[in-house]
Amino acid sequence: MGAATDTEGKKAGPFRAGPLAKKGIGLLAKVGLKFVHIFGAIIVFLILWELAPGLGLVNPVIIPTPSVIFDKFIELILNGVLLDNVVVSLRRVAIGFGIALAVALPLGFLLGGWFKTIETAVNPLLQVFSQANPFTLFPVVITLLGIGELSKISIIFWVCQWPILFSTVTGIRNVDPTLVKMSRSLGLSKIQIFYKVLLRGALPSVFTGVRMGAVFAFFMLIGAEMIGASSGLGYMILQAQATFQMPKMWVGIVTVALLGVAVNLAIQYLERKISGRKEEIVI
Repeated sequence: MGAATDTEGKKAGPFRAGPLAKKGIGLLAKVGLKFVHIFGAIIVFLILWELAPGLGLVNPVIIPTPSVIFDKFIELILNGVLLDNVVVSLRRVAIGFGIALAVALPLGFLLGGWFKTIETAVNPLLQVFSQANPFTLFPVVITLLGIGELSKISIIFWVCQWPILFSTVTGIRNVDPTLVKMSRSLGLSKIQIFYKVLLRGALPSVFTGVRMGAVFAFFMLIGAEMIGASSGLGYMILQAQATFQMPKMWVGIVTVALLGVAVNLAIQYLERKISGRKEEIVI
């Protein structure tokens, strides 16, 4: 009877989580805390933005609430308008940014590594070119190349190449010369020194320039698409503003920001992957 009573007491007692349940709860708590840590500020900002018109802080006609923008976002996705413009804009960014990578990376490695004397001589001229305001170059670019795709891609390429070029040169020049001398003493060829020493040491600086170039690409995209374009996110934003379709305009603005963040995260992911592999390289 005593044993039966004890068994019944255990059955009737409060629920006690087992080891697996405790691990699950702990994991959920960690995920929740990480989510709040990463997105907490964004969530608070969106809540305040949603409440601001009701408090009389902003004009909801000019600055719609996030819920209104989200509804318009879904509408533009369903009717295909947003996707069509995103594809056009991403194509222009990809081509302009890709050409900038293809030109600036090799040139940066050459000027920073094998042709330092030439780099020292041409650096002042390159600095002057890089400081030229791209918006003031629009008339020149349009005069030379017209208002078609070539002018838009060219202006994106122009603004992207400079941070990539200068960061690559800086990264190569900041590699410890002692490592290069040690590599030569070990009999490594110039190609081996480049891949195992120079490239490895310059990668952090190179990726910084690549990320800056990507940011500039999206920054310049809007300006390029507001001049003589018939499609793209910049065109969509300008047309929405001209016809006072504020939710549509804000959808375009938010989409450009999200695309920029996505590209930046993709570059950071690629950097971590490459950095993890380069740690395995030994001289």
